[in-house]
Amino acid sequence: MQNILIVLTSHTTMGDTNKPTGFYFEEMAAPYWAMVDAGHEVTIASIKGGAAVHDPSSLDPDPTKRPAPVERFIEDATAMARLADTPAITDIDPMDYDAIFLPGGHGTVWDLPDSAALAGAVGRIYDAGGVVAAVCHGPAGLVNARRADGRPLVEGRRVNSFTDSEEEAVGLTDVVPFLLETRLRELGAIFEAGENFTPHAVRDGRLITGQNPQSSDAVGAHLIEALADANAKARAS
Repeated sequence: MQNILIVLTSHTTMGDTNKPTGFYFEEMAAPYWAMVDAGHEVTIASIKGGAAVHDPSSLDPDPTKRPAPVERFIEDATAMARLADTPAITDIDPMDYDAIFLPGGHGTVWDLPDSAALAGAVGRIYDAGGVVAAVCHGPAGLVNARRADGRPLVEGRRVNSFTDSEEEAVGLTDVVPFLLETRLRELGAIFEAGENFTPHAVRDGRLITGQNPQSSDAVGAHLIEALADANAKARAS
């Protein structure tokens, strides 16, 4: 069993619009169950703490139309209790965790980059040999993370995220504070985009990134594999 930290956005309004946002449910739920089913211990935190708010567009009102991991999460009292009362990232000791995972949702591009505590946690977990994973807009939490040598965590690493093309397709290019693909490229990342709204996830050693909600399962699978590899390496050393 390894300890994994999930960090959710606490931002609930889409820029200057009145459109609500938050974390994207499938991007949290699918990897969550991959971790739990593999026997790992999961903590769900958020930027501000308290109840974590999902993007309403990520939860179909018809339960029969929801992805199976989402409906499973909603039907699980323990899982839902974790969402109802999350610790703030400032109250988390990153050295208690073997991995950190950042689900998306448009809220992330507003508050994840501005959290010094999150940037520090990502960098410290990675430098300690842990796994860092993010999906869709979740890599917004990587843009200010640094390695111990001061270089951007993503510099020279293969990554992806919600693409500039996908942002344009959903009509939010002029709403979001920055375009995530562009920012990652500016930081020196080797960006590998897939086709719009199709599953695509990239694993570069202990760094895992996925492109969109459709990539959530693949990110979860890569995360479990990377944890197993890190554990095997630690046992061999």
